[in-house]
Amino acid sequence: MLGPVIAVLLIILLVIGLIFLAVIVSFFRLWIRAALSNAHVSMWNLIGMKLRKVNPQVIVDSRIMAVKAGLNITTDELETHYLAGGNVLRVVQALIAANKANIPLTFQRATAIDLAGRDVLDAVRTSVRPKVIDCPDPSKGPSTVSAVAMDGIQLKAKARVTVRTNIERLVGGATEETIIARVGEGIVTTIGSAPTHKKVLENPDSISKTVLARGLDAGTAFEILSIDIADVDVGENIGAQLQIAQAEADKQIAQARAEERRAMALAREAEMQALVVEMKSKVVEAEAEIPKAIAEALRNGNIGVMDYYRMKNILADTEMRDAIARLSPPIQPKSKEPDKPTPSSSP
Repeated sequence: MLGPVIAVLLIILLVIGLIFLAVIVSFFRLWIRAALSNAHVSMWNLIGMKLRKVNPQVIVDSRIMAVKAGLNITTDELETHYLAGGNVLRVVQALIAANKANIPLTFQRATAIDLAGRDVLDAVRTSVRPKVIDCPDPSKGPSTVSAVAMDGIQLKAKARVTVRTNIERLVGGATEETIIARVGEGIVTTIGSAPTHKKVLENPDSISKTVLARGLDAGTAFEILSIDIADVDVGENIGAQLQIAQAEADKQIAQARAEERRAMALAREAEMQALVVEMKSKVVEAEAEIPKAIAEALRNGNIGVMDYYRMKNILADTEMRDAIARLSPPIQPKSKEPDKPTPSSSP
């Protein structure tokens, strides 16, 4: 009875031993690398990393780099940042670069920058070697900043901004887009306050001096070292175009008002014509009463028959004279010619 039980126990122990040996062998290379690099990581810690779903290769490599650079970063800190979703190798490389460049950067700040979505290694490199930003960014729109001087002439300027990363303000600080926007606003304000465009063309550095003195890097993750005007070109005459547009608008307004007055005049003319027709109808109506009045006068004996015929003769004579006057051509007045002197007879 005991024989089969002991055999089963031996088999189980053998399987457990083989599994343990396989685990030891799989982590042996990492363990020996850490030990030889004086960045000791225990075997149990490596096994725990695997169980916690942490990549032991990344942690051991980061630990070795930190120790070789003289940085004291524990494996627990590296694991914590890895589990938070950070780039452990990038953070360690940034700490080593900052240490070599005498830039004060702690592990906590570096991990905060990395977890904020910023490239902490690139930030350290920019602190050591400043970079140049084009204003405006030609990849995101126009390649120049357009502004109009007080004389109405448009100027197109292009600036190059040299910045250095401010590690202290990197978390929560504004990005490059804010720097570009502020510099562009400063260029527009400086050109717009110039009395003439010739003043700007004579002294382009006045733009950079004015813009740089405004402290545009406040609240940003960068420190502006210099602003250089790369190019200034003369654009269109915006003032003349605005005057032309205003004159065209005034002309259209005047035309609209004239058209309104013409329409009112036409309406008034139509009213007068209707009034003339109305008056004529009244005249016709009044003339229609004349025969009635004459008949009434004849009945009442106020006028005689001879008086009536005499009036008819006068009317007929008047109509005849009117007809003759319409048919005969108008009489042209004779021009008076000066009297020609008669030649004197010779004696």
